[in-house]
Amino acid sequence: MSILEQLSIKHPILLAPMAGVSTPELAAQVSQAGGLGSLGLGASSLDSAREQILATQALTEQPFQVNFFCHDTEALDPNVAQHWIDYLRPAFAQFGATPPTNLQCIYPSFRDHDDFLHLVLETKPKAVSFHFGIPHAHQIQALKQAGILTMVSATNLAEAQAIEAAGIDLIIAQGIEAGGHRGIFNPLIDGSIKTADLVQLIKKYCQRPIIAAGGIMNGNQAKHLLKLGAEAVQLGTAFVQCKKSNASAAYREALFNQPLTQITSSISGRPARGLINHWHMQIEQPNRPQVPAYPYTYDLAKQLHAVAAQHGDQGYGAFWAGSNVTQIRELEATDLINQLVLEMKQTH
Repeated sequence: MSILEQLSIKHPILLAPMAGVSTPELAAQVSQAGGLGSLGLGASSLDSAREQILATQALTEQPFQVNFFCHDTEALDPNVAQHWIDYLRPAFAQFGATPPTNLQCIYPSFRDHDDFLHLVLETKPKAVSFHFGIPHAHQIQALKQAGILTMVSATNLAEAQAIEAAGIDLIIAQGIEAGGHRGIFNPLIDGSIKTADLVQLIKKYCQRPIIAAGGIMNGNQAKHLLKLGAEAVQLGTAFVQCKKSNASAAYREALFNQPLTQITSSISGRPARGLINHWHMQIEQPNRPQVPAYPYTYDLAKQLHAVAAQHGDQGYGAFWAGSNVTQIRELEATDLINQLVLEMKQTH
């Protein structure tokens, strides 16, 4: 069965599930246009996740995916946390603020408990995808029994093989070009492989269908990855500018005006690619101390961004974007899907 049949979609195009940016409206538009819409629920509370899923189902009868984080929840090292808070103290001070004394674990992992699993089983979206790791065996089994397709991001071959061994249906090959968080299972190991190379590697050694993700902004790039062995492509950055996304005005403006990206773990505690701003130029110094575990680091970053934004400074925002962001186009979701399909069909 082809990936189009498995997902019940017309075009091999998936909207990347971007926590904080995705909305039911954007997901529905992509699904209505024949792609697979998505909700990035990794940063959502249980109630908020339920609301978003139900809202999307009210907007479209077409399939969509929901996404959760599968990181190993780590205990916070108080010494590491204190050093990091002290390091960012001058950044807070320039806005007349002081950093918090404690950092909170703001995002739970899907693996921590079965609350999100029960939500998925109750609402039955077409597919559920995972980032940073693989769900527990009993969680995968429950999803399989409910007929819900499972997908996990792989950033190297070893992760892809682990995904396949766990019985996951589809492998998302996330290349180094991708915007946002690297899906690496172990934050200390990042193969940093390009999307095209990763697709070929996984195609050679794994049997599961592959969805290519990272650096895809137009139909030509998509077509190239399909030729290399992917069965579908997933785009995130290209859709952030859509009016139905939840991106702030400052984020949208930055996508078009400062389209250079870099990977840093200073914002969240895990490597993520975003538009170059204060984090990359001021915080990411050679003397930077060790960052606390994810997502404790993110708690501090969000507070600094909030303080700075009140003073009109947007330079501490987490403006995630892929390495080909310079090719971004101002198109609404439906038009973007249609344009991608047109470009994928061109034979020049």
